[in-house]
Amino acid sequence: MSAEFDYLYDTTEATSTRFVSFIGPALRRFDLALTQSGRFYGKTLVTDMQTGRTAILAADDLEQEGYLESHYGLSEEEAGELAEFLLPVLGTVNFTDI
Repeated sequence: MSAEFDYLYDTTEATSTRFVSFIGPALRRFDLALTQSGRFYGKTLVTDMQTGRTAILAADDLEQEGYLESHYGLSEEEAGELAEFLLPVLGTVNFTDI
């Protein structure tokens, strides 16, 4: 029996991925994959390679209280370290009318 799918989209795109590993002052190791794509309106796909948890983030998302803690399962201190690393990496998103 074959399934019939109603595709909403099916595209292939060249992306840029940065792999970075660091240990913060709380001695929590972060192994991240940061993927840039034209698909997410300038936001970055941030994957924690230890847990497989992924979020689409921009710098303004880091200001949401408790977001990193909840999404990535981090303590407040660990989330602060992750946000400190991500803030200059993510930069600001500039929306344009196309």
